[in-house]
Amino acid sequence: MSELVTGEAVALELRPARLPSRALAVLLDLAVAVAVYIAVTLVLVAATASLDEAAQTALSIATFVLLLVGGPIAVETLSHGRSLGKMACGLRVVRDDGGPIRFRHALVRGLIGVVEILMTFGVVACIASLVSERGRRLGDVFAGTLVVRERIPVARAGSVPPPPPWLAGRFSGLDLSAVPDDLWLAVRQYLTRMQQLDPQVGHTMAQRLAADLAARTGTPAPPGVPAGAYLAAVVQERQAREARRAFGNGPAAKETVPSPPYAGQAVPPPADRPAMPSVHPSPPPGGQVPGGGPIAPGNPVASPPQDAQPSERRPSTGFVPPA
Repeated sequence: MSELVTGEAVALELRPARLPSRALAVLLDLAVAVAVYIAVTLVLVAATASLDEAAQTALSIATFVLLLVGGPIAVETLSHGRSLGKMACGLRVVRDDGGPIRFRHALVRGLIGVVEILMTFGVVACIASLVSERGRRLGDVFAGTLVVRERIPVARAGSVPPPPPWLAGRFSGLDLSAVPDDLWLAVRQYLTRMQQLDPQVGHTMAQRLAADLAARTGTPAPPGVPAGAYLAAVVQERQAREARRAFGNGPAAKETVPSPPYAGQAVPPPADRPAMPSVHPSPPPGGQVPGGGPIAPGNPVASPPQDAQPSERRPSTGFVPPA
């Protein structure tokens, strides 16, 4: 496992490709390039049979340079580091900071690859890849690139922390249709890893993500609410809507859970039947109530006073409520 640090001090976990997979990808690319080179050479020989020997030699050299050198450079540039062999093996060429490569990276890799792969039959590339800690050949070292694996086992994702209780249901009417998927992914990644970031960097990222989310939804964070708490509350609202949609309640359905009545508070009867008068049990024989004096027959027994409702315990979320 290799951790690449981006400009925002976010560690990216990437798996560098090792020699066997890279060698297989290079062999597949060379097989395709050589097949195309042979086919084009045969067509040129048949088409330029009337030319002199010097012209035929110049065309052969130009064909070699264009197909075996310029071809891989063009393919890696247009596909952002994924040639045919790399796509088959699940590999990709990226920059040292994890970003996509450009033409200058592919050009340096292609020119040095002529020497360390074509002219030395891959011996120099194999030695450099074995010596390098991240399996890089000389072309990767000079170009500032790295070949990584794209198809890796799915790691267990971190859990998104719940929002503070005082923000529950605050954004139930928020319009989330204009928020793109990449912004949701960025917010979720921040929430799952915000405890691992530097406090100042994490605060800056939260502010930027909250501003982007507010611009998409049209509802900024309420005054005094931290940006991280705002992001967590909006993500929880989206997850709740997706859960209601998945279970068939529809996107506009709202789940309301009735809160338990406080002590001494009467429970309202259902709307489809009338309220029934409360009936208390008859007093015990002798007309005495335990702990009290005699009562008149037929009178209801008064309910004894109950203690106040105990305070509810809520899980800690790590967010501080506003002052």
